Amino acid sequence: MKKRCILIRHAKTKGNDEKRYIGANTDEELSKSGIEQAERRKDDILKLVTKNTQVFSSPMKRALQTAKLLFGDMSITVIKDLKETDFGLFEGKTYDDLKDDSDYQLFLDSKGRSGFPKGEKTEDFIKRSVEGFLEAIRVSKDNDLAIVCHGGNIMAVMSSLTKRDFYDFHTDNLDGYILEIETDGKRVLDLTFDRIGDRISS
Repeated sequence: MKKRCILIRHAKTKGNDEKRYIGANTDEELSKSGIEQAERRKDDILKLVTKNTQVFSSPMKRALQTAKLLFGDMSITVIKDLKETDFGLFEGKTYDDLKDDSDYQLFLDSKGRSGFPKGEKTEDFIKRSVEGFLEAIRVSKDNDLAIVCHGGNIMAVMSSLTKRDFYDFHTDNLDGYILEIETDGKRVLDLTFDRIGDRISS
């Protein structure tokens, strides 16, 4: 069967504004600028969503709040596996905080493949995110999907589906991808995609 799936990164939080690593252990709400951002983009994002769309979200406050701002009274199904990654010792810190840290330099040199000290391994996070995405496909049955989650989840899902590099799919707040997929209800058999930002006004 064919489905449309919209992957949306949540709107900005205070930590995002400050360019901090905000992961699974920082459950912060949207900032004022994030709320304004969601309200500004709501109508444009809704134009991308079909009438038979089911809304899914990460369990974290910033994603749920974004989903409610964008989709109003529509029912929201929470997918636990779409929680953000655990940044471990990098959690809550900025580049300036970490630039002299040897573990952080190793992380940068490895292009993120070394994982996060005392945090989640990149391969485990990718596997979990894909499982969450496939769960949403199964639960949605004949419906299309809109999934509000985190930048890391989107990078994980898109890199897995396309076999491209994880960092090819870095996603800004309230951006993401529009996927037209062919599925047997359990996995993705084929897809085409476009970036949300290329379809709507800023």
